[in-house]
Amino acid sequence: MSFNLEGRIIILATGNIHKFNETRAVLSEYDIITGMLKIKTLEIQSESLEDIAKASVQEAYKKCNLPIIVEDAGLFVKKLNGFPGPYAAYVYKTIGNKGLLELMKSVENREAEFQSVIAFRSARLETPMCFSGGVLGEITKEERTANIAMGFGFDPIFKPKKNKKTFAEMTLKEKNKHSHRANALRKFGEWYRKMQQQETLA
Repeated sequence: MSFNLEGRIIILATGNIHKFNETRAVLSEYDIITGMLKIKTLEIQSESLEDIAKASVQEAYKKCNLPIIVEDAGLFVKKLNGFPGPYAAYVYKTIGNKGLLELMKSVENREAEFQSVIAFRSARLETPMCFSGGVLGEITKEERTANIAMGFGFDPIFKPKKNKKTFAEMTLKEKNKHSHRANALRKFGEWYRKMQQQETLA
C-alpha cells in the first residue's frame, strides 16, 4: 500500500469486534481514528504479555506496513498461582467460564487481576513501543451477563474492585472507565498525542 495513513489512523490487529469497539472509543478521546484489520500472526509461548504483544505486532506490521497496534491480555488469579495468566485466551477456548468457576469452587480468596499490553509499531519506530494497564478485582461465583454485546471472554466472571458489576454487566462506557485494556490504551493515547505534537512543532 503506497498511501500514508501515519498520524491520521491507527490499525488494531484483531478479529474481535468487541475489542475493536472498546479501542475505538478510548482512542477517540485522543482524536485518533481506529481501523480494524484481521491479521493472522503466530503467538509465541511466553510468560510475558509484553513479549507476546511485541512479537505479534512486529509480524502484523510486516504484513501490512501500516501504523498498527496489537493488544495481548491475561487474567491472573491469585489462589491459582496466577493461572491462566498469558494463556487466558487458550484456557477460555478449552474450559470457558464454567471450567474456571469449577476450579474456583472451594476457593474463598477470589482475588484476580486483568492485565493488558498494547504494542505499537510504525515506520517511524525500529522496535515496538509497549504500554501496560491492569485492574484488580475478583472472580464471581457465577456468570453474570446483562449486556450481550459486552459479555465476551472472562468478562461475565470478573468484577473489578469497588464495583458491583462484572465487566459483562457494564455498558461499553462503564467498562472503559475501569478496564485493563482502557488503562493501557490511554497510556498509548497520551504518548501518541505528545509525539504528534512534537513532530508538528519540529
